[in-house]
This record gives sequence, structure tokens and C-alpha cells, in this order.
Amino acid sequence: MAYKIGEDCISCGACAATCPVGAISEGAERYEIAEDMCVECGACAAGCPVAAISAP
Repeated sequence: MAYKIGEDCISCGACAATCPVGAISEGAERYEIAEDMCVECGACAAGCPVAAISAP
């Protein structure tokens, strides 16, 4: 199960910059995590300035 980016996302891109496998990309309303690529490392959640990413 992949990490999830919630509605609090401000589309700053900090999470995408910290993802070691490139599983995060800019979506229509906010950044999105590709579930099939996420390795559940937590780097994105640690790098999010507004705590918009939740653990699986």
C-alpha cells in the first residue's frame, strides 16, 4: 500500500524532490503518488512542509 497525498497539499513539489524512486508527479489538483512505484520509505512524508502525506 502506498503513501497518500491529502487535500492539504500545496503543490510545492518538495515530496517529489525527496522520492528516491520517482513515484511522485504533479497531478491536476495536487501531487500524486504512483501506487505501483511507491516503496513506502517515508521520505516524501518527512519532506512535506504541510504534513499532507499519510502513511499506508
